[in-house]
Amino acid sequence: MIEQLTRLGYLLLILGAGGCSTQKDPVFHDQFFAFGTLIDITLYGAELPLAESVCKQIEQDFVNMHASWHAWQPGQLSSLNSQLSGAGAGTVEPSFLPLLDEANGLSLLSEGLFNPVLGNLIALWGFHDNALPVGTLPDSTAIRDLLVQAPSVNDIHIDGTLISSRNPTVAYDLGGFAKGYAIDRAIDRLRESGIHNAIVNAGGDLRAIGQHGERPWRIGIRHPRESSIIASIEISGDNSVFTSGDYERFFEVDGKRYHHIIDPRTGYPAINTTSVTVIHSNAATADAATTALFVAGPDEWLSIALKMGISYVMLIDNQGIIHMNPAMQSRIHLEPGINAEIRLSTPLQ
Repeated sequence: MIEQLTRLGYLLLILGAGGCSTQKDPVFHDQFFAFGTLIDITLYGAELPLAESVCKQIEQDFVNMHASWHAWQPGQLSSLNSQLSGAGAGTVEPSFLPLLDEANGLSLLSEGLFNPVLGNLIALWGFHDNALPVGTLPDSTAIRDLLVQAPSVNDIHIDGTLISSRNPTVAYDLGGFAKGYAIDRAIDRLRESGIHNAIVNAGGDLRAIGQHGERPWRIGIRHPRESSIIASIEISGDNSVFTSGDYERFFEVDGKRYHHIIDPRTGYPAINTTSVTVIHSNAATADAATTALFVAGPDEWLSIALKMGISYVMLIDNQGIIHMNPAMQSRIHLEPGINAEIRLSTPLQ
């Protein structure tokens, strides 16, 4: 899996920052692993000492955030989950509150299709460290029992640093949101350091600010069924490009694919979508929206995108049909040879 993400990261780097650098306008690259994937930072026009210093700070930020936000390894989030399942309440550090507030708010906007408190369900599917035995599926009764109790952010109450829950099955898992939030914090640090032309790319999900010299950044979007890109997008100013796909984490039983994007309404992986790509200025919003729209599928994505304030969407369904809104169509460049049916929605803007 890491190898797969590494290749995709390099692909996006080549598309976004290819070409030769000069002494006048240096291009600086840095890479490290965090959140289980390759983090690639590209800075344009930053002097070497500053670039090295700020990237080291960002790497340490990511390492700290990953450790603190891990859903099942020892850290602040797993400690909170333990307290919520036991006493029904727990405390967190003040710096942790904006993370939870933003995750909860995005869940409400998505009508619960992005649900950051499905940790127990995700664990049942083996997407934590307790992977299911090969060739098996989770117990259907256990899934049904969790669905009956319907954990959601509506069960959470925040009073200062005290977090309480009226539902003992609530367990935070921020896998559909943490990378985006961390990328936003990295962009904040870059800007505070005086760097305004950069990409922070986490395994193919990224936020870019400014430009690459006189031209925009060019970003590739992976084909959900081939080891190539299906399209590219040119971005400049401040844009996040996030994609969720059923190829990222999955296993197969009897020839059927079971991926990590769980529909909170059924308790099973969402079945009608293969990938969703979103453009938005905020990486955390884009990250959560790709999960919500993936679950919403080809019939419901438009209404959820409107509720979440998403203006650019491309969804590929399980028949290979490409769904997008007109604004996204005007920005996206399908690769030569892509002959899929395209269905345009009504405008989102």
